[in-house]
Amino acid sequence: MANFCDQGLSIKCLINGTFLETAIMASQNASKYTDFTLLGYSLPHEAKILFFSMVLVSYCVTLVANTLIIIVVKMNSNLQIPMYIFLCNFSALEIGYTSVIIPKMLSGLLFENVTISKYGCFTQFYFVFFSGSLENILLAIMGYDRYLAICYPLHYPTLMNQNLCCLLACASWISGCLVPIMPTIWVSKLSFCYDMNIDHFFCDFGPLVKLSCSDTTMAVKTFFGHAWILILSCCAVTVVSYCYITVTIFKISSVINGRQKAFSTCVSHFTVVSIFYGTIIFAYVRPSNANTSYLDKTVAVFYSVVTPLLNPIIYSLRNTSIKMGVQNMIQKHWKKF
Repeated sequence: MANFCDQGLSIKCLINGTFLETAIMASQNASKYTDFTLLGYSLPHEAKILFFSMVLVSYCVTLVANTLIIIVVKMNSNLQIPMYIFLCNFSALEIGYTSVIIPKMLSGLLFENVTISKYGCFTQFYFVFFSGSLENILLAIMGYDRYLAICYPLHYPTLMNQNLCCLLACASWISGCLVPIMPTIWVSKLSFCYDMNIDHFFCDFGPLVKLSCSDTTMAVKTFFGHAWILILSCCAVTVVSYCYITVTIFKISSVINGRQKAFSTCVSHFTVVSIFYGTIIFAYVRPSNANTSYLDKTVAVFYSVVTPLLNPIIYSLRNTSIKMGVQNMIQKHWKKF
């Protein structure tokens, strides 16, 4: 039996000559396809324009509101306390988080066949996971900070001093940087043979794994192991903190209006936290084989567009001190004109 070998293919010809086995090398195939295509949403033109307008407005409001919070906190010395330092870090995170995802989303709503390079995709994946990890950690720290402030008001200045506040803020950013490293490494080792169409508006884990033609076992175990530990532990700390805060508020008997105001703030905070954790638990804690592309994209809109829009409004702009700081800053600059 004559041996036959196609050019450019890796061929294993067995000695006994009974059959010919041809295998295409994954690394050679991967080198041919260097760009992914983000499919985004398949919507009618009018619906895309409407959705584009809504997302663009939300993105602009998120950027302006969070930037305003950072400026106000930096310019007011009386706001240089742990609560507002954490809020300032949280606002900086939200600016970066939305900027990693939303510009590509907007491009996908305006144009078809929005492409992103392989390394650009892996970079986006890292920063999305980094931002999500950091947000989980900061929400847990902010919940714990509010727990100390409300449940132990007399001891709060010593329990949460300036040094501990800065240490926790730095630790959260360092942890956020470290958590996505191993999942990103495993994702970058995946081979993609032919189909390079990502059924999403950013490089998320699920769509990338679906496209891979190589063994994804270690990538899945690493990603979901990190996600489960991080999300569930931070969620537990946040929920327990707000439960203790709620119990303490109900024990307040001196001023009813003060209790109602504190409870209203607590409910607002917990509502935003519930939306965030509800969506990311649905997206990253449920089994990987339960992925539904359209539902995943809809859920992603909530944690990448809706929650970042609500966070500065609920956490900061409803705060009396922040509002006074904004008013003072406007009045100060208005006098110059």
